[in-house]
Amino acid sequence: TNDHVIISRHDEIATSLIERLQASDIPHYVIEPDPTVAAHLMSEGVPIVTGEFDNKATFENWQIQKARLLLANREDTTNTNIVLTVREISSDVPIVGIVDHEDSIDILELSGCTHVLPLKVRLGEYLANRASQGTGSPDVIGATKGLQIVEFSAKHTQFSGGTVRDSGLREQMGLNVVGIWQRGLLQPAFPDTEITDDTILVVVGTPTQVDLLNKLLETLRQSEESLTLIIGAGTVGNACTRTLKNKKGHLVHILERDENMLDRGKSIADQVYIGDANDREFLMKAGLESAQSVILTSKDDAVNVYLAVYCRRLKPDLRIASRITHNRNLAAVHRAGADFALSYSSLCAEAVMSLIEGHDLIILGGDVEMFTVPLPLSLNSKTLSESGIGSRTGLSVVAIEQDSQIVTTLHASMKLEAGIDLIMLGTAQQRRTFTETFS
Repeated sequence: TNDHVIISRHDEIATSLIERLQASDIPHYVIEPDPTVAAHLMSEGVPIVTGEFDNKATFENWQIQKARLLLANREDTTNTNIVLTVREISSDVPIVGIVDHEDSIDILELSGCTHVLPLKVRLGEYLANRASQGTGSPDVIGATKGLQIVEFSAKHTQFSGGTVRDSGLREQMGLNVVGIWQRGLLQPAFPDTEITDDTILVVVGTPTQVDLLNKLLETLRQSEESLTLIIGAGTVGNACTRTLKNKKGHLVHILERDENMLDRGKSIADQVYIGDANDREFLMKAGLESAQSVILTSKDDAVNVYLAVYCRRLKPDLRIASRITHNRNLAAVHRAGADFALSYSSLCAEAVMSLIEGHDLIILGGDVEMFTVPLPLSLNSKTLSESGIGSRTGLSVVAIEQDSQIVTTLHASMKLEAGIDLIMLGTAQQRRTFTETFS
């Protein structure tokens, strides 16, 4: 066994990561100390190895020296023990450690962890960026091979009310519109795709081209202060608050029902209200009526689904961003009214895959990822329009790579030639559909 990924616990994170590892044909194994639990997981098709975390023999039997990566995704204390044990065997195997508490970052780094992921903090930062969409400022959500992937809201711009063809983004700036978000769904962008105030455009281009877009949108930004209401003052909620205050200049109100969180929230937010978000009168007192956006940060998916419905009914034009713990609830929270939802487990899976594949982290949400695949023989000599990639799979072709050159100015009549790689955006299911359809 070699070039494999080792996962220290089978949880929601592992489930999301395994799905991506399988799509990329990367061997992987999960450790489980309890033989009974291990047998149950094995019966469900999960590749399991039993062993104790503090026993060097466990990792030696795993061929840890030949592994591609080890993911320590247990409690902070257990993760520290795992890192110390592995470092007695191998000094160079990459180890990715997940931390719940920011205080644990230094401890894992000192223990020998290669990459430490404070996921709850990152989750809060991404939710804050999505909640602030609509102020005219584009957000760079990732970069790969010299290209930047950028999102911005069509609201208050000349693009709203027209089509992708009418936008002139390709002709005037060289930017390629690769997709649009409509209420939580990333859809391919065709020339006749309509752009509305609710549309979030996803474009790809060089840093110079993105600067041109930013200068255009600067003239359209609204001058009034934006108020964001954050429901929940935990680690995720506080990360949202710091991002909105320090980077976006927003007014932030926090609504929290635990009185013990009062002092913690007061130190970073403009206002903190202690009460129940189920109470309409209290929601209005906290600022819902004047807020442009609300962020739901509860770790209970059912609560976030309920509040998404409630806030959407009380204020139909509100922008709602929500945290989700289990991927299976993504569709439910979007149906409830959330504009954007980000899964904790998907965030980790994308972060690990970016490290494995050697590119910057690109977080799109909605279980959408960026990946590169060789052109299937069945598409050789067809034009991009004739391929039907978008219409048959839902994937968006971001760019084409040929002889180490990246081409982003794509058009329907472009011929696909043998030897090129397609850089695409889509879900793991859409990627499987692509493989089944064209390979």
